[in-house]
Amino acid sequence: MKSHPVSIKVFVEPMFGENSFLVCAQADGDQVGWVIDPSFSPHVNRLIDYAREHRVQVEKIIVTHGHGDHIAGIDAVQSAFPDAALLIAAEDEPMLRDPELNLSAPFGVDVRVMSRVAEHLQPGMELQLGPTKWQVLDTSGHSPGGRSLYCAEAGVVIVGDALFAGSIGRTDFPGSDHRRLLSNIRTHLLTLPGDTIVHCGHGPTTTIENERKSNPFLADETR
Repeated sequence: MKSHPVSIKVFVEPMFGENSFLVCAQADGDQVGWVIDPSFSPHVNRLIDYAREHRVQVEKIIVTHGHGDHIAGIDAVQSAFPDAALLIAAEDEPMLRDPELNLSAPFGVDVRVMSRVAEHLQPGMELQLGPTKWQVLDTSGHSPGGRSLYCAEAGVVIVGDALFAGSIGRTDFPGSDHRRLLSNIRTHLLTLPGDTIVHCGHGPTTTIENERKSNPFLADETR
């Protein structure tokens, strides 16, 4: 039986229930990986410790969107893996250093990321992790620069807070756009194969087919 091309380890931050991911693949006998949406310390340390224990060469830190609970651990990961390149959409980059924009200030946390952005995530660009290719999808609407990462070979999509099991991302935040989010979900997510596993920014995994059939927020989008 052919082995799965990637492994995805989820680390749940308890305060906000945010899902951080360590995505790994084999490359020339080594294990390479991406950290996606690292959250608050000390819980991000579990992710770092796991990556070190399993000798993962972390190549990238990828941010699906710039809200505080998805960016708070960036500097810790960057410190642990100095060669990891930070990627985020240009539209959300200002959130990294502004606690009002990243919505951490109302919680009294004041998240400010000091790490330098190496590259902007643009819709349609392709990223490579080991032998696997990942397409960057525009799923903005929850935030101005929301992005998802789709790997056809692995049959998975990592969507941040665009789509949840039975729900969608909130659009009552500054910079949110409800119509844009629904349009992007319909155009870029619901068109994926139905058995695609959806890794969400909060809560359990789901599949594209499940959300087509039963997500009440998308009822009008799937007829």
